[in-house]
Amino acid sequence: MEISKKTEKLYYVYRILALLLLMLLFLPAVNPARISSLISKSTSLLTTGLSYSRLVENMGRPLKKLWVLPSTMQLLRFSAVGIDAGILLMAAGACLSPGNRKCKRLGSVLSLFGGIAAVAGMAGVYASYVQISATEKPDKINPVLPGSFVPILVMIALMLLLSVLLWVFVGKGESGEHFFMEEKYRLFLLLLPFLLLTLVFSYLPLWGLRYAFFDYKAGDTLSMDNFVGFKWFTMLFRNAQTRKDILRVLKNTLAMSGLGLLTAWCPMAFAIFLSEIKNQKFRRIVQTFTTIPNFISWVLVFAIAFCIFSTDGFISSLMINIGAWSQGKNFLMDGSHTWLKMLLWGMWKGLGWSAIIYIAGISGIDQTLYEAATVDGAGRFQRMWHITVPGLMPTFYVLFLMAVAGALNNGLDQYLVFENTANTTSIQVLDLYVYKMGIVNGSIPFSTAVGMLKSVVSVILLFCANGVSKRLRGETII
Repeated sequence: MEISKKTEKLYYVYRILALLLLMLLFLPAVNPARISSLISKSTSLLTTGLSYSRLVENMGRPLKKLWVLPSTMQLLRFSAVGIDAGILLMAAGACLSPGNRKCKRLGSVLSLFGGIAAVAGMAGVYASYVQISATEKPDKINPVLPGSFVPILVMIALMLLLSVLLWVFVGKGESGEHFFMEEKYRLFLLLLPFLLLTLVFSYLPLWGLRYAFFDYKAGDTLSMDNFVGFKWFTMLFRNAQTRKDILRVLKNTLAMSGLGLLTAWCPMAFAIFLSEIKNQKFRRIVQTFTTIPNFISWVLVFAIAFCIFSTDGFISSLMINIGAWSQGKNFLMDGSHTWLKMLLWGMWKGLGWSAIIYIAGISGIDQTLYEAATVDGAGRFQRMWHITVPGLMPTFYVLFLMAVAGALNNGLDQYLVFENTANTTSIQVLDLYVYKMGIVNGSIPFSTAVGMLKSVVSVILLFCANGVSKRLRGETII
């Protein structure tokens, strides 16, 4: 018996609700468990259930004075766990809904149990709110029932109702029927977690760009009272000192990115020469030792550099012991050739890792081409130049275009750990400047405005590079 069209329409509503509820787990602004103003505004429903310490980090005094009972906060925490688990079960049920009747029925059962768990969790949150509202010092705790509580409860109840209806409408499958789902749906479900993570960690944070239009300080609220429009954007150009700083960090950023672009062929060349090593054991050793630095944090890289190049480091100790120097030298405090030094450290750390994709590309080149070239009398370097290099060029072009688009995104880890008073003027890149202005100096709106302009310029660079590629090669990546 085929599933009716009305039932299929219910499934659309069911899947949309499940997706919305899943997204709400990560949004602090709609956390239904934030029943007190002492609970951090940046605490999401998922964090409430996973981290008790984060939940009570601002409630030390109320808990110590027993204005809030520890049992109340534990109840709130376990209620959040119930909501989290329930929403995840409902999401799992929605993922099964594109399958056959047996999959749909199992999905409805999972959603049914998930809805019950989520409703019980919401009841626990309300009970916690009632308990802290009855405290002797309500003004010290500021209990409040979030405005999102009722809408989320309605959504959960609707999911629970839909689960029951779909379980009834779908009916039992045929005896001996196995779980089955079309391949296109299985592939989509494999992709779905990455899409959700991209949405949560790449697109939802864009909502924070609104700080660039307000006169905001940490802890304030956004309202029309502190709305300043494009004030922070105009400051980039009107203030002489700010304009000078921006030009300086842009020069550093573009210079280091330019050096990176000029040496973008190095990983490809390294991969080609690595693939030409005939001794498999030696090749694996070389590849392993050149890939390991990628997994070392920049803090540890600086520690290694300090052990080698500081006043008491290996080089200074060696030169003093052989009588070449009378005292040690601190190369890290030398502000000359900073761009070149950062390039070399970056290449040492990332060369082996960046070569992996080219090694994979080499393995995909048709081996008969090499055999034919050998028969025609081509030597090893001729085969490398006329077969391997052309075979890797499409990969190189794509990575090069992406590097051009990210020319302003140098990151800040490397430059933050290597920065000192001697090289600060030449090592400070745009990301490090934004970090210092926003986190160190507390100018969050200004740093947000700079970050927005950087993103706009990066997009423009991507489209320009894409247009050049289309004209020269007839191929694009967009």
